[in-house]
Amino acid sequence: MIRGCPIIIPGSSRIVPMPRSFFILLVLLALSSACASPNRAAPLVDRLSSIPGDADKQTPETDLHPPSAGPGWSQPVPLQGPINTAGAEDSPFLPADGRELYFFFTPDVRVPVERQLLDQVTGIYVSQWTGTGWGEPERVRLTKGNELSMDGCEFVLGDEMWFCSARAGNHNEIDWYIAKRVDGGWSDWKNAGLPINGGFQVGELHLTLDGQEMYFGSARPGGYGGLDLWVSTRTSDGWGQPANLGPQVNTAFNDGWPYVSPDGTELWYSSHYSIYRCLRQPDGSWIDCKQIISAISGEPTLSPDGKTLYFVHHYLDSNQQIIEADIYVSQRLEP
Repeated sequence: MIRGCPIIIPGSSRIVPMPRSFFILLVLLALSSACASPNRAAPLVDRLSSIPGDADKQTPETDLHPPSAGPGWSQPVPLQGPINTAGAEDSPFLPADGRELYFFFTPDVRVPVERQLLDQVTGIYVSQWTGTGWGEPERVRLTKGNELSMDGCEFVLGDEMWFCSARAGNHNEIDWYIAKRVDGGWSDWKNAGLPINGGFQVGELHLTLDGQEMYFGSARPGGYGGLDLWVSTRTSDGWGQPANLGPQVNTAFNDGWPYVSPDGTELWYSSHYSIYRCLRQPDGSWIDCKQIISAISGEPTLSPDGKTLYFVHHYLDSNQQIIEADIYVSQRLEP
């Protein structure tokens, strides 16, 4: 405790290793902000008004590296409606019922993470399906009062949300948390505990529709290089020892950010800045892995009917630096 103000340990929802000194800096910034007005809730900031005035909205016409689709899929285009902005929309996810679209938003990718923590808008958002399109997104708040956290990589199965967070009480700098849907909102969040936050690497994960398999990316020993895709099966004692998906799926590059179709027949994932899909065999193995979307794209998710592929596309400048991100879609073409 410092002068009666609780220590809040913030961090980044983008899952990359960070040095301890980086998080110490975030602690100091968070303390100075929280202690300045301990009894006053932070004012709400509109998502659009938080985007800097010099932000230049990117379009397919200005894109230096536009995504392209493989056979059987339409040319990718930005998602229509109120979701994409001149800020960065990332990490899209559709639950199996397709009535919600979750994503991560930050107003300016040029801003350091320690400032994103304090901007009052960076975090998880959700848009509701209206019957004809996606509605205005709303912030998913997973803290109380003036508590600070950086939340992201959301996954929803029924009335349960998994999300990664840097906040007070973590086992590691970034931990998995689980929240429950109560009266239409998310509450009762709690740390997922060990061994999930010990032996499993924190990042985007996916549970199959029956809740029995957990897919995730990890650089744990026994892989083929960089991040590999692993699966853990639920047992009566919790989650079992993870198994590598093998060389049919994993490569020397970073393979991760998985998504399994609701019918369990397709595994989608990101590898080497592109999106791949594998097909499940009767014995549970994954084969016939093919590139579906190329060019600075990742984090795939499907509509319930499997006909619309949602993913994030990052725009790069001439120096190969990310300047914006949008949610894109591609349609499965009829055979």
